[in-house]
Amino acid sequence: MFDPLTQVIELLRPRAVFSKGMSGAGPWAVRYSAFGKPGFCAVLEGRCRLAVDGEQPVTLENGDFVLLPATPAFTMSGFERATPKRIDPKATPAPTEEVRHGRPDGPPDVRLLGGYFEFGSPDTALLVSLLPTIVHIRGVERLSTLVRLVGEEANAENVGRDLVLARLVEVLLIEALRSSQGKDTPPGLLRGLSDARVAKALRDMHGDPQRAWTVVELADAAGMSRSAFFDRFTRTVGLRPMEYLLAWRMAVAKDILRGQDVALDEVAKRVGYGSASTFSTAFSRHVGQPPGRYARTPLK
Repeated sequence: MFDPLTQVIELLRPRAVFSKGMSGAGPWAVRYSAFGKPGFCAVLEGRCRLAVDGEQPVTLENGDFVLLPATPAFTMSGFERATPKRIDPKATPAPTEEVRHGRPDGPPDVRLLGGYFEFGSPDTALLVSLLPTIVHIRGVERLSTLVRLVGEEANAENVGRDLVLARLVEVLLIEALRSSQGKDTPPGLLRGLSDARVAKALRDMHGDPQRAWTVVELADAAGMSRSAFFDRFTRTVGLRPMEYLLAWRMAVAKDILRGQDVALDEVAKRVGYGSASTFSTAFSRHVGQPPGRYARTPLK
């Protein structure tokens, strides 16, 4: 059975970049400007407050895990009033030791291990748009263990470090995202996978992007009428079925064009187009440039 979530993460190509420890005591608050890169943290002890722009503030407690796939601006603080210290992660050098906020002496009120990583996908924006803005998970010890392993590996200079980090971050992402699936999840891939009928259509599209799928065929596979399936898929995933299929095909095509030496007609065939010219027209309309030029353009 094809797993759309795993396929999306594989296309994102995550790789760990930075991991650090942080603690806070007394009155403290830190305001981070939008970063864009995916960030994560695990609470090792104590508790604190997290307020992500556009989302309801949450209290983080010992054992909690948070993933921000695109890291918008946010404030992290204790529970006493404090003027936030402003940090621009794009301009501020990464610290080499644990960072302490608030009262410098004495035991901390909270200790966290967090960091960020990068996605190597040429279609990061689309794939991240399928994920929630914030993933907050409580009581999954595996995630805290994975974060600690990432931190240990990131701070070491062992042979094979980059490969191990890449695999750890992949596992971390999968564990975090599958732990957050549910009907209360915002529209997107995770919510779609929590709906048995919509999930069947998603698995079919991911499993056979070459097939000339229609809404009727996907609805039949899901055991629903065309109109009921169309409405349910759109409401759950946030995209119409054919919009999602086109987006997925183009994400796969981009990955092939940038990573493999494959003839254009073969790329077209792999993503469901009958000819290279038809694919080239669709790709140019979707991406803004023809496939050949896209394949030759270096990633920024």
